[in-house]
Amino acid sequence: MRTRLLAPCAGLVSGVFALGLAEVIAGVVSPASAPVIALGDVVVANVPPWLKDFAISAFGTHDKQVLLGTAYLIAAALSALAGVLTVRGRGAGIWLVLGLGTLAALAAATRPEASLLSALPSLLGAAAGMFVLTHLARAIREHAAAAPRTVAGELAGRRAVLGLGAVLALGVAAGGLGNWLGARLRGAQSSREALTLPTPADPAPALPSGVEVGVDGMEPFLTPNADFYRIDTALSVPLLTAEDWSLRIHGLVDREVTLTWDQLVAGDLVERDLTLMCVSNEVGGDLTSTARWIGLPVKPLLERAGVGADADMVLSKSSDGWTASTPLETLTDGRDAILAIGMNGEPLPLEHGFPVRMVVPGLYGYVSATKWVVDLEVTRFDRAQGYWTPRGWSERGPVKTGSRIDVPANGETVDGGKTVLAGVAWAEHRGIGKVEVRIGEGAWQEATLGTEDTVDTWRQWYLPWSGAPAGRHTVQVRATDGDGAVQTADVAPPAPDGATGWHTIQVTVG
Repeated sequence: MRTRLLAPCAGLVSGVFALGLAEVIAGVVSPASAPVIALGDVVVANVPPWLKDFAISAFGTHDKQVLLGTAYLIAAALSALAGVLTVRGRGAGIWLVLGLGTLAALAAATRPEASLLSALPSLLGAAAGMFVLTHLARAIREHAAAAPRTVAGELAGRRAVLGLGAVLALGVAAGGLGNWLGARLRGAQSSREALTLPTPADPAPALPSGVEVGVDGMEPFLTPNADFYRIDTALSVPLLTAEDWSLRIHGLVDREVTLTWDQLVAGDLVERDLTLMCVSNEVGGDLTSTARWIGLPVKPLLERAGVGADADMVLSKSSDGWTASTPLETLTDGRDAILAIGMNGEPLPLEHGFPVRMVVPGLYGYVSATKWVVDLEVTRFDRAQGYWTPRGWSERGPVKTGSRIDVPANGETVDGGKTVLAGVAWAEHRGIGKVEVRIGEGAWQEATLGTEDTVDTWRQWYLPWSGAPAGRHTVQVRATDGDGAVQTADVAPPAPDGATGWHTIQVTVG
């Protein structure tokens, strides 16, 4: 029985050691070359659209943790299987470890930013795992060969257990060291900490009085960086330094332009309040946030390059190879499309694109908000596609008029004597003209709007509600944009170009 338990444990421990050593090597080579990250990126790049949509819908901003957790569980199961096979003296266990390492090495070597060394973490980690598993399996077989109740048998058993514990501790420690090395050697965090944001040539005015309606439970008008939603495909956050960053502008242009960090911060920077939204946001969802951004306008850079007459799209690329297809007119029509370097008075957080990301008001993030941006190719929609377009999403993604009830929460019990309904509405680059609320089958009631900051930000609203009879009530909200168009009641899922419908909640009056 002990041997049956020790065999899968030997596989698990060997797997932890192999992954830990691979993390250390990846910390030196590139954090993205770690085996699980590399394989996870292959999954992200090839996952069916319906599965990716489900993951975002079901897990929201935790989709990456779920993917990585699932990957580690699969790795644990396969490692345990390798342990059982090896202890039984079958070579298939060792070949399984080698196969997993080779697969991860191929995944790492084919990443967009891969180097000649990218395969090393997986290959060396697999070799170490094979070596450790072979020796642990031998110790377990010696224990099994001896009479378990004899002194020799007990000593062999203790040696096997102690060996498992020692290797496990080494693997866990190596994994932690690898993560530390990756961040330390890349220097991204220290680069960010040393950075002082320049004063923008065109600063944003103070928020106007009344942008926040003062209802308990409402999130602030400007979303704190720690709470700003994050949806992207990066399982390992790209670790770039400001000093080494540069942007290439090329394609259908008269002249290629390369912009360095020093050139960017020396330009005429602007500061703007802008709301961003993910196209995966469900009706009533929370994948939308607002921040005060500092950045360099994109339009003058394109003018410097000289855009060709037949161009209609700019394909932006992240350092990890992710791409977005942004309609050219949205970068040149005067809206505040910027290369952002600051967010709410701080340098961009690493996970939000440090040192530079794109922000384009009025578009969903999948066609505009490229983080860790390093390349702008001026091209055409009929010649190139962004990451999401071939996966079934619309090639252009203008944000649709929407609204949301934040207070009270769905299913909450409220005081029938007096309560307040409140939330936010958005119609980026058009503004919000009106918000209406309906309770049950009653008439639509116009809510009081918070002061408008700009047409590119969301707008808070509230409606006092009193004298409601006890029982369960349905509450709906709809918005009218600055052009007079009323938010549609037609229900549609996020794919292919954004969810529609009226946010509806159920509340109980106590």
